[in-house]
Amino acid sequence: MKRFPSELRRWRTARRMSQLDLALRAGTTQRHVSFLEQGRSRPGRSIVLRLAESMELTLRERNELLLGAGFAPAFPESPFDDEMLRPVRQALDTILDGHLPYPAIVVRPYGILVAANRAFDVFNEGVDPALLAPPANMFRHALHPNGLAPRVRNLPEWGRHITEHLRALLVRSPDPALEELLAELEGYLPPMPADADVLGFAVPLQLASADGDLRLITTITSFATAADVTLAELQLEAFLPADDRTADVLRRRWG
Repeated sequence: MKRFPSELRRWRTARRMSQLDLALRAGTTQRHVSFLEQGRSRPGRSIVLRLAESMELTLRERNELLLGAGFAPAFPESPFDDEMLRPVRQALDTILDGHLPYPAIVVRPYGILVAANRAFDVFNEGVDPALLAPPANMFRHALHPNGLAPRVRNLPEWGRHITEHLRALLVRSPDPALEELLAELEGYLPPMPADADVLGFAVPLQLASADGDLRLITTITSFATAADVTLAELQLEAFLPADDRTADVLRRRWG
């Protein structure tokens, strides 16, 4: 209970919500929210969950808020190799194989590789094996000078789609480990060209390969309705060709 008032105030502030905004979303009163943040009222389990959902906390963060209020976690966190997640692993394998001949991976926070299809090997050409050793971090893999970075033709612009994504995540969910990773990754990026007018969000990855330059765009999918922390934190990142030549190269190699 001692941690709950400060944690509630911290998350509300991070979400840039007033006490009234939060109260309206959670179906309570501003006075009640104020008393909770002052430690003058003891929260019930249901109001903790409503407040957490109203602030759009992740399942892990909701569990932590419950623990701070003295309640048991509401959402299980199963090991990825747990028998209960076997159907999920099979589904992910099907999705990864179904995306061939184009590269796709599954990662967990923050960029730790869980699984990849055969076509993802296009990103491993020339990469230091140390960067591929488990637990391999795909953000570091992408931007480290011994990783993919030397083959990225538009590294200043494209690299910032990674760092800006992490920066936005850090604003929503402050974490010293993520802050440290972001600082490391930003140290790998060269300065932006003076004439650059984008940060990389709408710029395809321009990648040198043994078969010539490739141009790829990225899509990210998450399990939005998951009720297990492990599953909710997984993301599927799929790469698609941005031109016919790239599609032809990938089909020849993995079609």
